[in-house]
Amino acid sequence: MPEVALAGTAANGAIALAKIPQLNPDVVTLDVEMPGLNGIETLAEIRKLYPKLPVIMFSSLTDHGAAVTVEALALGASDYATKPSNTESLFASIEQVKRELAAKIVSLGRRSIPAAQVPLAPAMPRRPQPNQPIEILAIGTSTGGPNALAAVIPHLPSDFPVPVVVVQHMPPLFTRLLAERLDSLSSLRVHEGGAGSRLEPGQVWIAPGDHHMTVSRNGVGAVLGLNQEPPENSCRPAVDVLFRSVARSFGASALAVVMTGMGSDGARGAAHIREAGGGVVVQDECSSVVWGMPGAVVAAGAADKVCPLSEISHEVIRRVAASRARSTLATVSRQ
Repeated sequence: MPEVALAGTAANGAIALAKIPQLNPDVVTLDVEMPGLNGIETLAEIRKLYPKLPVIMFSSLTDHGAAVTVEALALGASDYATKPSNTESLFASIEQVKRELAAKIVSLGRRSIPAAQVPLAPAMPRRPQPNQPIEILAIGTSTGGPNALAAVIPHLPSDFPVPVVVVQHMPPLFTRLLAERLDSLSSLRVHEGGAGSRLEPGQVWIAPGDHHMTVSRNGVGAVLGLNQEPPENSCRPAVDVLFRSVARSFGASALAVVMTGMGSDGARGAAHIREAGGGVVVQDECSSVVWGMPGAVVAAGAADKVCPLSEISHEVIRRVAASRARSTLATVSRQ
């Protein structure tokens, strides 16, 4: 388990705000439910005074806890951890919390020190741009992902001509609420994924918590599949699972985006998409909360382009439009 030094504790939000300048912590953890100034109110004050200070929200796996956590992420919380439920003993609960929080604290705390240089693999050989149009956009993200998704999906136009499938590492309840929030912000329709749902242009599907999500061809269209096979990269849903199915079903007609997140989930799947002739765009380090997942894609040589978060939606729109123009031109040339 990673080593974490406790700088101090506070019984409520007001005390926490008073202690921050005294203790100068690398990371703050906030319980959603606190007397007086609650977690959301305290987070809002921290963001005003310390906009770059990493904050992890600690909430229960309930409808209320999930809703408040998604609200906190929208207000700028860096990540969240959930209180265990149905564990066998108090000791097991404490150990589970320690493991989850310690890994996230260490990962987010690294943002306050110079980032280690990511070893870069040789870039994969460039292939000629395929003449077939992009037919699907697949996105993978984790820590910092809800805000990253909110910076991309609402900026896609209402006539976006391809379906979008997303893996965001989150438990059940959280993914449904995230889909509802993004749907309220977007001109596209955003849903939580359902088994057998037919993929349609202008529709966004987010993998439900505790389920891997896949896509497969079905006649002239494509449908979603869900399963509870073992976690990959300690994750379910896993980005690698989705990306592998996208590579199999869409090949060179796929575009993948990997954004902020801890770990390396998505790196192998991105390589599958790239090997099949598809495109891979990743978020850059400066705009990522944690550059684990996108950095792993870059280190594997599987990225076509590295973009700031603010440019990803533009890059996606440009690539989709260019692919359709090339396809039209190739069709006309053959006639």
